[in-house]
Amino acid sequence: MPATPVTVIRHRKERIAKCSLRHLHERPGFRFLRASCGMRFDASGQILLAVDAPPLSSADRGRALVLLDSTWRHLAELRRCITGEPILRSIPGDVRTVYPRKSRIYDDPEAGLASVEALYVALRILGEDDESLLDGYHWKDQFLASLR
Repeated sequence: MPATPVTVIRHRKERIAKCSLRHLHERPGFRFLRASCGMRFDASGQILLAVDAPPLSSADRGRALVLLDSTWRHLAELRRCITGEPILRSIPGDVRTVYPRKSRIYDDPEAGLASVEALYVALRILGEDDESLLDGYHWKDQFLASLR
């Protein structure tokens, strides 16, 4: 169980079968919410991961973490569910995904990661290096090797 409380808000159209976080649903310390039309989540004082934000650092320890789980296409819509004053942070720019992206319609951000990759790196930065978070991730070994 992570010491950092984690809330994952999944876009209503995101397919659980393709979700990189599905193996964490029953794990203590994680709360999974499915965003429905009109849903609101007050993230005041919590860290909200965002690609274009200042980098996450160990100075952010002690705050809850909010992760939006969506395709890049639906991310702006999902972001509108967040209310309050979250603390926006990004994963440092030297971390790259190993997930094979295949969108022919939408450009994925260069710094974009699979949700489980972002979660693992965020908790690692916050002092909780738990490789078992990646146990259900097909590209676990490649991702860990890329971080070395």
